[in-house]
Amino acid sequence: MQLLSTVDWIIIVAYFLLTFGVAVWATRSEMSGRETSTDYFLAGRNVGWFVVGGSLFASNIGSEHLVGLAGTGAASGVAVGQFEVLASLILLLLGWFFVPFYLASGVFTMPEFLERRYSAGARWYLAVVSIVAYVLTKISVTIAAGAIVFEALMGVDFWTGALVVVIATGIYTVFGGLRAVLYTDLLQMFVLIGGAATVTILGLNALGGWQGMIQTAGPAHLAIWKPLSDPNFPWTGILFGAPILGVWYWCTDQFIVQRVLAARDETHARRGSIFAGFLKTLPLFLFVIPGVIAYSLSQQGRLVLSSPDQALPTLVGTLLPAGLRGIVVAGLLAALMSSLSSVFNSCSTLITWDVYRKLHPGASERRLVWVGRVSTGVLVLLGLLWIPLMGLVSQQIYQYLQSVQAYISPPIAAVFLVGILSRRVNARGAMAALLTGFVLGLARLVAELNKSRLEGWAFAYADINFLHFAIALFVVCTAVLIGVSFTSPAPPASKVEGLTYTGRPRSAAAATHGERRVDALLSLVLFICVLAIWLYF
Repeated sequence: MQLLSTVDWIIIVAYFLLTFGVAVWATRSEMSGRETSTDYFLAGRNVGWFVVGGSLFASNIGSEHLVGLAGTGAASGVAVGQFEVLASLILLLLGWFFVPFYLASGVFTMPEFLERRYSAGARWYLAVVSIVAYVLTKISVTIAAGAIVFEALMGVDFWTGALVVVIATGIYTVFGGLRAVLYTDLLQMFVLIGGAATVTILGLNALGGWQGMIQTAGPAHLAIWKPLSDPNFPWTGILFGAPILGVWYWCTDQFIVQRVLAARDETHARRGSIFAGFLKTLPLFLFVIPGVIAYSLSQQGRLVLSSPDQALPTLVGTLLPAGLRGIVVAGLLAALMSSLSSVFNSCSTLITWDVYRKLHPGASERRLVWVGRVSTGVLVLLGLLWIPLMGLVSQQIYQYLQSVQAYISPPIAAVFLVGILSRRVNARGAMAALLTGFVLGLARLVAELNKSRLEGWAFAYADINFLHFAIALFVVCTAVLIGVSFTSPAPPASKVEGLTYTGRPRSAAAATHGERRVDALLSLVLFICVLAIWLYF
């Protein structure tokens, strides 16, 4: 495998100068000496649908996707692409079901929405759990995946690469503000798609086309639906468990929802979600298939994989010529920095609005932004410390990400979904459900980390497929939420007005009938695309 040439390095440097230039431009255009917290954290709530959708896609597609999806694709085939395909449908749920309530409430954060719907306790829980989740499933995974790229393609030591990633992203984030993040995300979207498409096309060409890949990899590697006995992606887990993870991530997580909160109005938020849904049909072909291509080439003896997570870096270093290799690597590293800057911005919002501002309601706007930036440094350090433990949960980086999410997402998904659907559930039920889910999820994580030393019922608990565990935990938490809510009075009507499906809020800038028809038609086309993918694979 060839490392980067001088031409590649020149292209990488030039690309990052462009990225930083866009960040500076976006920030300078936003700042006029009267910047408010709304400007900084929500880009003035004036973002169009194309930028919203592009940012949803680019922020989500970090190095953990580029490295991890290809790695799991090489190890077990295209079944991992189900998470990406299902995300298209979950994004429709975000745009059509959740967005009206979020925008009508005028909240800055998802914990703030829970306080409006339930109580301050629910807000504190989600804020703390979200910050911890960013360390476990976003910051550390993204840093580790970026370091893998450094090590495989640039010959840089893993930990040195990780530190370089953190420092570079810290500089990038200094410019601050969601508007800068949104516009750099939009730039990353084009680079990601173009670079990944190049790898896929050249890889298929090396194998003699799509049929050549099928013949070498075999039907099992290209089956998106796996039997119930599959240890990683059984069809029952995909159909019933993966959507629970999806609802948490795409519809209730600050990292994602902050983008639709910044939309100009409900129509732009919904249309941005639909646009992102179409983009999410691409990762199966652009990120998972390259992993299958790498596996196929290794089966032919034309490529050596030291580990599944090396699939994409090895493919880039082996197939791509000088210059083109630099463009793709720039896209990989840009995706890494885009995701990290996005999570840092969202984390700053949580810490600022849901922790520091609650404790210091009189703090100035400038002080609040400063607190968010300082706290980011602490989170980066925690992310670095967690990296060595990741391999204990799963050898494939993306599967690790999904499995940890399965332990923390069901109770959060339950309180949001049921809370919007029903006026009857209350704060007592919500806290009971959240705490029950936390205890059971934490017990599962600890059990999995110590799985080799367990036996009997404890081993069985640790050995349940993570998607099946998500289903069971969601059912338990929903039952606890409803059951405990009925042990105390229903919340007053004034408390839940505009926050539940009964008494659905009406936006001040309601969409016209024609706009809704267009969005409905686009949603139908997206659903048909997903159905076609499921039928083909």
